[in-house]
Amino acid sequence: MKQRALGSQGLVVSEIGLGCMGMSDFYGAADEREAIATMLRGLELGCNFLDTSDIYGPYKNERLVGRAIKGRRDEFVIATKFGIMRGEDGSFRGINGRPEYVRQACDASLQRLNIDHVDLYYQHRVDPAVPIDETVGAMAQLVDAGKVSYLGLSEAAPATIRKAHAVFPISALQTEYSLWSRDPETEILGTTRELGIGFVAYSPLGRGFLTGRFKKFEDLPEGDWRRDSPRFQGANFTKNLELVDRITAMAAEKNVTAAQLALAWVLARGDDIVPIPGTTTRAHLEPNIAAVEISLTADEMARIEEAAPVGVAAGMRYPEQTMKFVEL
Repeated sequence: MKQRALGSQGLVVSEIGLGCMGMSDFYGAADEREAIATMLRGLELGCNFLDTSDIYGPYKNERLVGRAIKGRRDEFVIATKFGIMRGEDGSFRGINGRPEYVRQACDASLQRLNIDHVDLYYQHRVDPAVPIDETVGAMAQLVDAGKVSYLGLSEAAPATIRKAHAVFPISALQTEYSLWSRDPETEILGTTRELGIGFVAYSPLGRGFLTGRFKKFEDLPEGDWRRDSPRFQGANFTKNLELVDRITAMAAEKNVTAAQLALAWVLARGDDIVPIPGTTTRAHLEPNIAAVEISLTADEMARIEEAAPVGVAAGMRYPEQTMKFVEL
């Protein structure tokens, strides 16, 4: 497994990471024993970069990650997030970027993870009611206190990224990026590259859609968040299957899976990009990680991008209410 630098402040991670959200929330039930085994198997294969958040569960996922890394903390790079508030019952209670909340949230995450510092601490969503310099200023204090090593933002707009970076160096921006979510190429990637900020691509498999696993809406488990996602509904679902069919056909030509081709494409988009596909099982983790060994020629990249141009996906990537807090 090769390593990639996120930003220019010294943060180095495996070239592919592991998104842990689905181990505790949003995608239906998961086996915690298998989830822990998956994280440890990832480490054996060189994947040391784990991504979690205080809202996954809520709170359960950080505790799960904490149990997985116990006794091996120094072998992992741990990223977590704050800013989206949820009650113990899972209800959403808004976005909070107030300095006092930043400090409280970090202390709570450290306790749940059972570690003394977070390697990469993200603001999960920008709070439109709090100036970004105030939020990042409080995050910088966490670095000074030794509780956080590097700072990140998630789903922030270019202007916000610039303002934040001027307050304290931002090492990574995390945003959805895949063959059906190429929007960052329009302006965001240009901004992060200009500023020397790394890019962490979440949902690089289109929330599982690009794997070809889902053939009809009913294939989504009961209680799965994706049932409320516009891209998984009605005519959008049918239209998006056409994209999957094209990717699957090209993958077959190369004797790889659609998921592996989609991940190889993200990896090939730049050494400053680190995809973090999520999974709950070793059976899915191992082929995902094997995607790092797939090389794509310039011709193959062009064909893939022609089959999946910017804006190809039918439907918004989040429900309308949720989209209000994206790229602020």
